[in-house]
Amino acid sequence: MLDKIEVRTTLEAARAEGRRALTAPEGKLLCDAYGIAVPDEGLAASADEAAQLASGMGFPVVMKIVSRDILHKTDAGGVIVGVETAEDARAAYDTIIANARRYKPDADISGVQVQQMVPAGQEVIIGAVTDGSFGKLVAFGLGGVLVEVLKDITFRLAPVDRGEALSMLDGIQAAEMLKGVRGGEPVNREALADMIMRVSQLISDHPEISELDLNPVFATKDGAIAADVRIVLDHDQPEPRHRPSQEEIVTAMNKVMRPRAVAVIGASNEQGKIGNSVMRNLIDGGYNGDIYPIHPKADDILGYKAYRSVKDVPGEIDTAVFAIPARLVAGALTECGEKGIPGAVLIPSGFAEAGAPELQEEIVRIGRKYNIRMMGPNIYGFYYTPDNLCATFCTAYDVKGSAALSSQSGGIGMAIIGFSRSAKMGVSAIVGLGNKSDIDEDDLLTFFEQDENTKIIAQHCEDLKDGRAFAEVARRVSKTKPVVVLKAGRTSAGAKAASSHTGALAGNDRIYEDVFRQSGVIRARSLRQLLEFARGIPVMPVPKGENVVIITGAGGSGVLLSDACVDNDLNLMSMPDDLDAAFRKFIPPFGAAGNPVDITGGEPPETYKNTVRLGLEDDRIHSLILGYWHTIVTPPMVFARLMVEVKEEMAARGIEKPMVASLAGDVEVEEAAEYLYQHGIPAYAYSTELPVEVLGAKYKWARGAGLL
Repeated sequence: MLDKIEVRTTLEAARAEGRRALTAPEGKLLCDAYGIAVPDEGLAASADEAAQLASGMGFPVVMKIVSRDILHKTDAGGVIVGVETAEDARAAYDTIIANARRYKPDADISGVQVQQMVPAGQEVIIGAVTDGSFGKLVAFGLGGVLVEVLKDITFRLAPVDRGEALSMLDGIQAAEMLKGVRGGEPVNREALADMIMRVSQLISDHPEISELDLNPVFATKDGAIAADVRIVLDHDQPEPRHRPSQEEIVTAMNKVMRPRAVAVIGASNEQGKIGNSVMRNLIDGGYNGDIYPIHPKADDILGYKAYRSVKDVPGEIDTAVFAIPARLVAGALTECGEKGIPGAVLIPSGFAEAGAPELQEEIVRIGRKYNIRMMGPNIYGFYYTPDNLCATFCTAYDVKGSAALSSQSGGIGMAIIGFSRSAKMGVSAIVGLGNKSDIDEDDLLTFFEQDENTKIIAQHCEDLKDGRAFAEVARRVSKTKPVVVLKAGRTSAGAKAASSHTGALAGNDRIYEDVFRQSGVIRARSLRQLLEFARGIPVMPVPKGENVVIITGAGGSGVLLSDACVDNDLNLMSMPDDLDAAFRKFIPPFGAAGNPVDITGGEPPETYKNTVRLGLEDDRIHSLILGYWHTIVTPPMVFARLMVEVKEEMAARGIEKPMVASLAGDVEVEEAAEYLYQHGIPAYAYSTELPVEVLGAKYKWARGAGLL
């Protein structure tokens, strides 16, 4: 029965004694309070008491050292299993105490834990860690002595519900072992899920529990029981990060991103100055709001009346764009606060990224004092195309569309702008976040969620200052709009130094991977993927099912496309006999039906048309991958125009399915690929991987959003 008072008393006693770990008996107390199954046990203070406890439990038993100073008991020779008699129990007690004394002579030893041996079963680990960004996470994986070798583990934000707990059982590479292999019996999945949920609730209720291990947990068809409990504490809890409400974020972000009036602090008439570029972009970009240049001496800037300070401007200002040296920002920001300006876009560098954290801490204090939402510092600014707003020193951008992109890095931002312009990808916004002194990725998600001009959100980040806030917002937003993230540092340092097995397994990127999946985020593995997903996902309709068919004019392409489907979790449809026969009517005898459908390279345009039309018409097929091979019989642009013709013919009949295309051939395939893309078929010259990755990303979103 849950007894939080007893748990709290135990944790407070550990704090008072300055302990960073609980003893095994204390761990059992916490498990009992939360209904986490552990074996019967008792603490023996002598060899005779150990024999008496063991006899009362029934043999065999396990005996373990209990010491606040010895966390890894096996390393100290402090564990003996399979104790069969009372005499063996006495001897085991003496051996364990002697080993512990040799291992750590000054250890404070409470005694020896005598524990009922549990029935053999599949060994798994259930644990928890505390991450600096995501907070409390619960973990599940293969357990036992090889846990840190195999590293087969998965994480979720705590607390988890039953559905998420069950998903963890399928989230490890060895998931099939839990279902029973080579004649073995399947484990009790409900019992494991229940234990995961109880652990996640325990760590959520008690923040000072920084790491927890139940390892091994023996799982059988009848249930699950934790043979060993290890709990590590951290009594120094950080202050929770300030987080405005969703309503407050939306109100403030609308002021920042869609201002009715903009001040440019540091505006200049001199070409080559950032303040000059920002002014020109606002003007040349067609922004229709009021523009107020701020300059200490000038009377006008580029034909606009200039003011000495924002406080001298007669009208209201929603956002101030800063183009002044870092050392002057705090003073100007204070004036913005006194003016009541709700948003600041801080372009200058020279703050935390340049070894001046004190300057950044100062502007954070000012922003909080006056309730100013700040973008940056150290950024290129941002674009919001529906309002023709180019609040940046970069070139004005005018290809409007539905993709909102952001980057933490200025260099990546330049790549986003360049690709978008080159690919004619319509964007609703491109935003620089830089040092993220205030506004970060989850603020942008909250804004774009309610922005009618945005259909997909793609973000590059190097870190998440508040990963839990991001995950909570992303989980909500991804139900209606795809969220794509490129997390830099994917291959950075391994596991942190930790006191538990679970902690040692919690490599930073492993956590990002699992939390992104839990939150419905589509993870891009490269900058090119991020950009292609942003461009391609909105183009395609939502698939109505999992069945994918490849139609190709080259057997080699078909093989590579099939491999890519496996890599991207796409289901290659098993071709029914009647559909197989229907395809064979259109392809030569030496072609191949089945899946892929290989029409061969020498076929005329009509064969492509007939097979693709059949693929679109049949309700059992949900998506098509086209593999084109450049031939004289069917030149690239003939193929492209024909595919668009069939697609539009089917759309007129109410039939729309995702289609992507891979084009192999001479340089003419580049024009054909672009033509297909402009007509709603993501197509790529010289690649069999990219089109399938884009289709796979669409499927990942549709599954996460519950649309399949």
